[in-house]
Amino acid sequence: MNIKPIHNEEDLETAFARLDKLWGAAAGTQEGDELEILTVLVEKYEDEHHSMPPSDPIEAIKFRMDQQELTPRDLEPYIGSSGRVSEVLNRRRKLSLSMIKRLHDGLRIPYENLLAV
Repeated sequence: MNIKPIHNEEDLETAFARLDKLWGAAAGTQEGDELEILTVLVEKYEDEHHSMPPSDPIEAIKFRMDQQELTPRDLEPYIGSSGRVSEVLNRRRKLSLSMIKRLHDGLRIPYENLLAV
């Protein structure tokens, strides 16, 4: 096992190539341990250098609507009147905490997606 920190994109590509070879290694073996350590190093590097911006709450709602084939009218129990649903989906009104709770409970949209700014 020859593991070193990931400092740049070249190191990252080398780590990915090694991960491909180790994929599926049994836990508790030398290869399994190496796989686990490399995964942590890759995650750390990607978090520092390729972080993703927080998701957009409206896009999260639209994504769930698409998944479940929902219409804006289907959102009324969670957001309010059709006018309010329209304002939220068109970004003219922010989600309230009660809307966020109802969307989470009813449509199972994660809080972290709904609370992102």
